[in-house]
Parts: sequence; C-alpha cells; structure tokens
Amino acid sequence: MARETKRRSTGRRSPWAAAALIGIGLLITGGAYAGASAAMAAGTDTAPTALTVEDGKRLFQANCATCHGLNLEGSDAGPSLYGVGELAVEFQMATGRMPLQMQGPQAPQKAPQFTQEQIEAIASWVQSTSPGPQYPSDETLDGEGDVARGAELFRINCAMCHNVAAAGGALTEGKYAPALTQTSPLHMYAAMVTGPQNMPVFSDMNLSLEDKRDIISALLFLQENQSAGGFSLGGLGPVSEGLFVWIFGIGSLIAITVWITAKSN
Repeated sequence: MARETKRRSTGRRSPWAAAALIGIGLLITGGAYAGASAAMAAGTDTAPTALTVEDGKRLFQANCATCHGLNLEGSDAGPSLYGVGELAVEFQMATGRMPLQMQGPQAPQKAPQFTQEQIEAIASWVQSTSPGPQYPSDETLDGEGDVARGAELFRINCAMCHNVAAAGGALTEGKYAPALTQTSPLHMYAAMVTGPQNMPVFSDMNLSLEDKRDIISALLFLQENQSAGGFSLGGLGPVSEGLFVWIFGIGSLIAITVWITAKSN
C-alpha cells in the first residue's frame, strides 16, 4: 500500500500585512511616547511666573530704545520718557499707539503688539526708573460716580473736541479727537492725567479725583445706554443732522412740489 504523504499547505501573505504590522508598531510606540511625555510634563510643570521688572527692561531695550533711548533719555526719533510713569506707558502700548506705525499728525489707535503682561512689565520698569503717574484706585474706575455731574463736566471740559456724545471730532492739521464710545475706564483716566498727543493734562487742580470719577461714570453710562432720541446719526451733531435734513427734508419737499406741478398739468 502506497504511503500517503501529507503536504504542508503553503499560503501566501497578503501584500498589506507588512504595512499593517508597521502601522500597529508605530501606533504602539507613538502612544507610549505620548503617554510618557504627558507624565513627565505633569510632573515638572509649574504655574507660569509673571514677568519681572527686569523682563520689562529687556523688552523695552529690545523694542523701544531705538526711539526713546536705552535709559529713557529720548532721541531725535522719539521723546524722553522721564517722568511719564507707568500710566502713560500702559495707555500708549495697550491702545496700540506705540510702537509707532509711521510718522503722521498723530499716532492712530490699533491692535496692541504686546501682551498685557508684557506691557505691564515694561510700564513697571519705566515707573521704577523714572516715577510718574500711577494706576488709580478701583473706586475711581467703578462707574458709580455722579453721572449727571460728570456729563456736565464733560460738556464743559471735553465736548469741544470729543463731541457732546463722545463720538470724537476733527481737529486742525489732520489731527482728531478719538471717539470714546469703546474706551476703557482706565484709558479715560490715563488720558486725563497724562495728556496724550493733543489732549491737555487735567491735574487735580483742574479736575479733582472725584471730578474724574464722575466724568468716567458719565462716559460709561453713554456706552451702556442707547440714545433715547431715535437715530443717533453717528452722534456727530449739526454736520450729520444738517446733511440728513438737506437730503431727505428738502429732497422730499422738492419731490412733492414736482408731483403737484405734474398733477396740475
């Protein structure tokens, strides 16, 4: 009887088997690496530290000293910063006016180029080097002052430039008073105390701390409450109102006159 020989079955591997094995291996090693990295980061991470005065000095010398000098002494390209204090620095940098984009009648407001932490560090170094106006108390900026009195003080001292509705206005030689419809309380106070660009300085002899608080409260009231008189027309006063009357009022009268004449004919 012939011996029956068993043949070993030979199967072919799928061409995707090697790729699948490589993929599984990469997933395993990648997952292990990610887990180990996360564990190490969790063990070594600490709370972020705030920037120091020395950090502010380095930031200033790297970004501002070209115009204002290494020690705030100023240059042909920028004024001295002696005595401006932290309040002026925070105002100019947080509103994006500094660093200056280009020479012009005045520095326009734009998005800030530094974080608030960096700005405060630079302001702290300037304050420590050459002290000047400082941040006010929270009470001054709380908006809880006398709104009616603040509105009267604003009309007397500020409305000739900023408009009675705080909508801003044009000045001479391409300059302008900015709108205050979105200005923060801190920057309102800083503008009154430091007098940026065309703004006069209102010392405590001109406007007391209570006066400033009342003006800030009145401006915050304007920001939070819509005009009760209907369309504000931009709050630009007789210019926009006169244009509206000329176009729509007189235009309507002319249209009615033409219609009556055509009807009678």
